[in-house]
Amino acid sequence: MVLYPVIRQLLERRVVLASASPRRQDILTNAGLRFEVVPSRFKETLRKAAFPTAYAYAMETAKQKALEKDLRTPDIVIGADTVVVAEGEILEKPVDKPDAYRMLSRLNGKEHSVFTGVAIVRCSCKDGRLDADVSEFHEETRVRFSQLSEELLWEYIHSGEPLDKAGGYGIQALGAMLVEHIHGDFFNVVGFPLNRFCKELAKLYCPPRPEDVQRVKHDSIPSVDTFENLSDVESDGSSQCGARVGGGPPQPPGMKNTKDRDPNPTVESLPPMGLLQLINGFKASKALFTACKMKVFDSLRDEAPLSALEIARKIDASEHGTGQLLDVCAAFGLLEKTERGYSNTDLASLYLLSDGEYSLHGFIMRNNDLVWPLFSHLEFAMREGTHQLHRVLGTMGKHLFQDFHYGSQEKRQQFMAAMHSLINVAARQVATAFDLSQFTSACDLGGCTGTLAHELARQYPGLKVTVFDLPDVIKDAKCFQPDGPETARVSFVPGDFFRDTYPEADLYIVCRVLHDWPDNQVHQLLSRISSSCKPGGGLLVVEMLLDEEKRENQGALLQSLNMLVQTMGRERSLGEYRHLLEMHGFTDVRAVYTGSAVDVVLATRA
Repeated sequence: MVLYPVIRQLLERRVVLASASPRRQDILTNAGLRFEVVPSRFKETLRKAAFPTAYAYAMETAKQKALEKDLRTPDIVIGADTVVVAEGEILEKPVDKPDAYRMLSRLNGKEHSVFTGVAIVRCSCKDGRLDADVSEFHEETRVRFSQLSEELLWEYIHSGEPLDKAGGYGIQALGAMLVEHIHGDFFNVVGFPLNRFCKELAKLYCPPRPEDVQRVKHDSIPSVDTFENLSDVESDGSSQCGARVGGGPPQPPGMKNTKDRDPNPTVESLPPMGLLQLINGFKASKALFTACKMKVFDSLRDEAPLSALEIARKIDASEHGTGQLLDVCAAFGLLEKTERGYSNTDLASLYLLSDGEYSLHGFIMRNNDLVWPLFSHLEFAMREGTHQLHRVLGTMGKHLFQDFHYGSQEKRQQFMAAMHSLINVAARQVATAFDLSQFTSACDLGGCTGTLAHELARQYPGLKVTVFDLPDVIKDAKCFQPDGPETARVSFVPGDFFRDTYPEADLYIVCRVLHDWPDNQVHQLLSRISSSCKPGGGLLVVEMLLDEEKRENQGALLQSLNMLVQTMGRERSLGEYRHLLEMHGFTDVRAVYTGSAVDVVLATRA
């Protein structure tokens, strides 16, 4: 039995299936897994247009189903969601017989894809703190229907089977007569990819023995990905930290992993949609940047829906151009378009209003005004191996980084607004990634507006936090200060973290700082922190973490490329940070992958 190696470890654990699907229950029961069914109450209301691929939508739905459980009770929660996709559109369960006929006619004589997203949540409670380690994956099976007559289609519809099946058919029952062939896992079409699930469980609970490592490499079996303390693998399989929830943007459709590569690809088996999406990616970014810069979303804050003409008048633009941009934003899921006009979606209202609590407007404007021009010189950065600040600034000098970020009050405030908006959306996840209650004082080096400092003070009433940054930054930081009693425990001290003495603290923090600098200056900074940090003190590193093989987390990889053109800095993996920190006297290096804009590494000064 394929599952047998992990069954022994799962027998004494409480395994919960967050699904009422009898088909999933049958598949897992027949595989020998003991579990109880606790159907998820998660309402599947995620906006499909907000996801770049159908499988990204399925994976997120599966994860939300699993995380909806009371995670303090079970050891393992399994969530799953299956979608049928034809020509890029997700086909839901038909609402009636005519709708079933519409769906089946669309599939008739053609090939379509069935995706199942699966989330495995491993729960543990240590020192009263809950850890939820999330592993997620998706599986695709391609299904081709025979060319069927109208009579046969209606005969199948009148059987009643299509009305409770996604895509209007069930391959495990009468619907099998419609199918000419499938490519992939049959059980995936039924509702659960058993074979892939077994492999994922084996990676989580049965890592390869040392004597098998060479064989694993030659057989091209995926290596075990671990996001915990890599110095040891716990025998019970529990994690010491959370796992990546988001993991960066999913691959565009048609961009397959090399291990799944078709030996004889054709245009039909490997359509170019993923490449076309990448090719058009810069247009999508510029459309969003332009909509924010022209305050499209602000114009709909208090009065909506509005027509394209009404919005054009508000933002002082042409009706024709405005209408086209609005339609693109609606296609992105940023606007809602009806016969009455356009309105902001919840996503836009939360993140794209220029003065919203969690607005990303400042970060977007920085990308539009500064990062966009830098990336136009990427080829020069690749050929020369140097940053491109001199080409954007039109000047040479020793202090281009400071000139780029702080050269004028306008640039400095734009940089601060960008960092404030980006960290603000992730501050709570960062502050609660680890239990920091043992620390009574913290110093946020390069803490900018104090966004993270205030969240730490809010989460830990016994903690005092000092923000240490350049004098001009400290002077302008007062514009970003929130209200609340925790502000009394946040102070601001001017200084240069490469030259000046640091304030004393139990915990030092570098948030989106290390990636800015080349290796020699990173070593210089860590050496200064190590000298200031007392034995037993902590260092919190807040950055985007690359996966160890540097091929999965697209968001972090793109950010690393971004640092190449800006500063010759880079993003790093947990293994690279562990090596760096241990060189400077830090031990017990652990990480939490938050699934937000940044990840968190905590280390202890030896």
